[in-house]
Amino acid sequence: MKPVTHRLWELRGPEPEAAAAEILQRQLTIPPLLARLLLVRGLNAETADAYLKGNLGHLPDPDLLPDMGAAVARLFRAIGSGEKIAVHDDYDFDGMSGTALLVEGLRACGGQVDYHIPLRLVDGYGLSADALRQAADSGIAVVISVDCGVSALAEARLAAELGLDLIITDHHQPPAELPKALAVVNPQREDSQFPFRNLAGVGVAFFLLVALRRKLRQEEWFAGRSEPDLRTLLDLVALGTIADLVPLQGVNRLLTRTGLQLIEQDVRPGLRALRKVAAVKEVNCGTVGYQLAPRLNAAGRLADGADGVRLLLAADEREVHQDARSLDRFNRERREIERQTFEDALEMIEQQTADDACSITLARQGWHAGVIGIVASRLVERFNRPTVLIALDGEAGKASARSIPGFHLFRELQACAASLQAFGGHEMAAGLSLAASRVEEFTAAFEARAAAMGPALLVPRLRYDGEAGLDEISLDAVRAIETMAPFGMGNAEPLLAIREVRAHRLEILGEKHLRFLAVQGGYSHPAIAFNMAERIGEFGETIDLLAVPQVNRWRGREAVQLKVKDVRAAQTS
Repeated sequence: MKPVTHRLWELRGPEPEAAAAEILQRQLTIPPLLARLLLVRGLNAETADAYLKGNLGHLPDPDLLPDMGAAVARLFRAIGSGEKIAVHDDYDFDGMSGTALLVEGLRACGGQVDYHIPLRLVDGYGLSADALRQAADSGIAVVISVDCGVSALAEARLAAELGLDLIITDHHQPPAELPKALAVVNPQREDSQFPFRNLAGVGVAFFLLVALRRKLRQEEWFAGRSEPDLRTLLDLVALGTIADLVPLQGVNRLLTRTGLQLIEQDVRPGLRALRKVAAVKEVNCGTVGYQLAPRLNAAGRLADGADGVRLLLAADEREVHQDARSLDRFNRERREIERQTFEDALEMIEQQTADDACSITLARQGWHAGVIGIVASRLVERFNRPTVLIALDGEAGKASARSIPGFHLFRELQACAASLQAFGGHEMAAGLSLAASRVEEFTAAFEARAAAMGPALLVPRLRYDGEAGLDEISLDAVRAIETMAPFGMGNAEPLLAIREVRAHRLEILGEKHLRFLAVQGGYSHPAIAFNMAERIGEFGETIDLLAVPQVNRWRGREAVQLKVKDVRAAQTS
């Protein structure tokens, strides 16, 4: 199987009419280029204004989430009577950030709260039966799950037998039968009235706190007590939302935008220490997703996710610096294990996977279950195939799967369920377990599902937001484009096609990158093409570029810079 080297350029949406762009420009008082970008993404005057200027006052009513009333009523009684509450999460960063959020928020509301983080290599994914027994033995009355539990039928029955009231908060696709718990709060449920379905697990947890605080306020619980400002928890919401790769649209975008501002302000000691060890100067979705979250995730992948939660909750400056350094060390170890696993996978693909295969499924004894999800993502990026990596431990296998646009992973795994012991997830990512003896059977079933989607989906595409000339990409226009941030999954950085450009002063930078001056007519902008040095031969006399316009800020000066995503020989329309 050959790596993907070229991609189709595909316009994100219908080309907007000039008259419509002019009207939107006048209505919102924005540059023409920004008006076109908003229209091509399907926004109109009303929705574009909310997109650019929306605030927390536009958040939906949390009571629209299913079972929210039952969950809030039980937590209100627990807080009022001093009953013990335990938070049980998944070991990835969405779960860790959601746990930190609930622990801090419930304690601020007056609750007696502890938490349990499962060990990835011991407990596995989801609610732990042993943890529920320990909770019952220690006098816990209420258990709240974060980012897991919607498929935990047996564990929910056990909780009831133990006398525990179980509140499940989750965002993964629900199975046909829901667990019999006190409450199953999940926006993906068919009966959910919540207007936004794609919350992260930490987002669901946040809305639980919003609803609970409102109940406490109505019952005058805060008379003579300090009422918590839940906005201070949005840094945790932003971290988990970005790390879990849910779409940065609608509610997620509102929560994340405010949360990123809090991270930038260094209000949380643990994140301040982590920024220092990771050398993060500018806070955005990229630095959170690629520098902060991996270090926090490394604890859950290689050791104990509780280390990450402790860092997020800590207030002692000396303690957080030591913990941050430990997480940084775990992350370095994780990168080395990941590198070796990736090399193993490439070798196996070369030896085992047919060139015309529509999917990749690999299984190997001794692979570390904590890194296979990351490696699967890298393989999807390299080959553009739905990918499942299985870490075998004797006769047992734990797997992580990643997908491509148009191949709904959870639904396709449902079609392969006969080969699996358990699975859960959503459209683009999933986890599963199976016996080693069923790997071959599953591989064939998964490949059949991938082959059925048709060859068109296997051709990678770069979706761009329209064409622009260098004369339109002014500093003022690019500053205006920055109001579309935060950029990430579901809200990509605006990508523009720039036709018939000449690359002046083209040079290799740091052995892997290219730097040049993009010239078109009488206009020019500096351009950087990361990891494209090996494609230097494609930068001919006249080229077309796909590039993200950015403001390069350096020593108090600002200038436009183009971040090049792809190049091809100039094509006439």
